[in-house]
Amino acid sequence: MHPIIIFVFSLLIILFFTARLRIHPFLGLILTSVFTGILAGEASTTIDAITTGMGRVFSHFAIIIAAGSTIGIILHRTGGAKLIAADVITISRKPLFGLNILGFIFAVPLMCCILAYVIFIPVAKEIRIKQDFPKVLTASTLVFGTLASYNLVYPSPVVYSAVTELGISKSDILMPGILLAFIVSMAGYFYATKFCRFGNRDENILEYRIDETASNDPVNSGRLAAYTPIGFSVAFVLADVFTNIALFDVLGEPNMALLIGVIMAILFAYRQYSPDVVKEWIEKAIKRSGVVILDMCGGGALGATLAMTGAGQEIGSLLSGLPLPSILVPFLIAVAIQSVQGSRVVTMLVAPSIVIPLIPVLGLPPVIVLFSMASGTFLISHFNDPFFWIYKDLAELETSEVLRSYTMGGVVMGITCLMLTGIADLLFY
Repeated sequence: MHPIIIFVFSLLIILFFTARLRIHPFLGLILTSVFTGILAGEASTTIDAITTGMGRVFSHFAIIIAAGSTIGIILHRTGGAKLIAADVITISRKPLFGLNILGFIFAVPLMCCILAYVIFIPVAKEIRIKQDFPKVLTASTLVFGTLASYNLVYPSPVVYSAVTELGISKSDILMPGILLAFIVSMAGYFYATKFCRFGNRDENILEYRIDETASNDPVNSGRLAAYTPIGFSVAFVLADVFTNIALFDVLGEPNMALLIGVIMAILFAYRQYSPDVVKEWIEKAIKRSGVVILDMCGGGALGATLAMTGAGQEIGSLLSGLPLPSILVPFLIAVAIQSVQGSRVVTMLVAPSIVIPLIPVLGLPPVIVLFSMASGTFLISHFNDPFFWIYKDLAELETSEVLRSYTMGGVVMGITCLMLTGIADLLFY
């Protein structure tokens, strides 16, 4: 069967499993991965591809998700997240805008948009409760800020390798990337505020009131206890990025940094609550993170089996031979690869190998080629994207709500980025 047909068929299968039959996403993703491998004629290696894809995702994200979930639930139960949310509201006066900027600022220094989202989603939840916002609204506002800078700003892992392959100077890419990313982040912010005002409010308020019975004084912990677990984790990662101190090579590794944050959160919690209470919170956090990690591993499995079909390269080759406007070719090739395998970093590792030989024919400056490809990494994010499931599970959303917010918002941001790239090409190159 043709790889493109397999790709489309796989998307229809997973959509049928999760949206129609309401099968748990992990099981639906694994079953779809099996069908994909069989249709590709690789039945004998399908399970190996599935377990390899799952293992890659687990090794990268298991500790980050478990640690972030633990910090989040401790801060929520002790009232620390409430204090941070109150400060964001006070300082920015527009809490949704403040969330977007938090995600935008920290995604690149942390070298991971997922890590930035995991760290700040507890704050987003508290702002949602305090302001009585729909749950999709706060989560999407935060996530769009993380995506904008992570996909476009050097030295993000998304653009880093492509800058080298295209021979672009850092000075030529840094400031244009920041400006472009900020405008794209604002496009995501406006999309969220206009089209993501859905999600059950009453359920959120009820959950909040139940949690309050376990923590009657939301400000007991103080700002030191509220900011230390997050602050030290972020500070260690930033120190690793911006210094050459050997100690921070260890402490600043994201897994280690978040584990340190967990220890700090637990120690501060022990000052106010009994070990049994804290133990119950940690167990709840681990159970929640286990569901998130399983869904992510399912996405990794699907991405691995889809990559095995060669659909991304097939679509890219097809697009490169069509009579399209030059600026659309790198964009659509990146979209094809992103849609097939789900990782933005992988997309920007694979796409240049297809696009670079076409540059003399396209007649585009390398900077424009890079931003055109980076625009394509925003879409189409769906079931094989690990961030899709992290966004869904940590914000407690339905699959349909994720498609309407995360997936469609990414489309809006990607098209906005492409349009801005085209305007820059006309005006400055």
